[in-house]
Amino acid sequence: MAITAALIKELREITWIGMMECKKALEETNGDIDLAIEELRKKGLAKAAKKADRETFEWGIRILTEGGKAYVVSVACETDFLANSDRFKTMLDDVVNFLKSNGADSKEAAQEFINKNYALEMGENLQVSNYAIFEGGVASAYVHSNGKLAALIVAAAGTDAEKAKQVAMHVTASNPEFLSADDISDEVVEKEKSIQLEMMKNDPKMAGKPDEVLLKIIDGKMGKFKSEISLLEQDFVMDPNVKVKNFIGEKSITAFYRFSI
Repeated sequence: MAITAALIKELREITWIGMMECKKALEETNGDIDLAIEELRKKGLAKAAKKADRETFEWGIRILTEGGKAYVVSVACETDFLANSDRFKTMLDDVVNFLKSNGADSKEAAQEFINKNYALEMGENLQVSNYAIFEGGVASAYVHSNGKLAALIVAAAGTDAEKAKQVAMHVTASNPEFLSADDISDEVVEKEKSIQLEMMKNDPKMAGKPDEVLLKIIDGKMGKFKSEISLLEQDFVMDPNVKVKNFIGEKSITAFYRFSI
């Protein structure tokens, strides 16, 4: 695969690593962004790189919660100028209400609704992206003021809805990958161990130690690794002295979703 300037730029924006290192990593991985990030991590260059969202459109998100249901829509457009306009926000309100009235199977009809009522007026390509209904005992959501980042918490009946909303805010900030440590597969753990092992081998202070010693050190780090990517085990952003599970209740949350551009 050809390593283009655009591909190098994308990797640099994710990792904040120099152009030549990014180019080399992409060449070694045949242009695969995710594998290139792993290679940079193994070399100790990209310490906390996340997988990139590759959507190139601007967009807006709207979440309507009523009782135990949440109606989630996002619509992509071409420019940030339009995405921030009052007219675009009005359209999102109309689309989420269309979803509520017509059900989750009406995505195609919602697109036709947008094409008929908004596309010509706004002069941009408008495409329905997220279009779903989530249901539980309690559904609480948070949408960031820029309309491009949001989270939804689905919880058991009786859960404090305001607390659930605060956890949704936490999700937008901390970006957990799993609900609990028990949800993390052995494959994910072993992959992280292999990355940590390569990082240590590239560290002059650790390179001389045998693999079995390094692996024991890594095993000791896995508890922290699991807690960092598990929502319930994370330190609550609004009170770092408390874990999320202690703030809302360990058995309260049944699912969470994060939406971002």
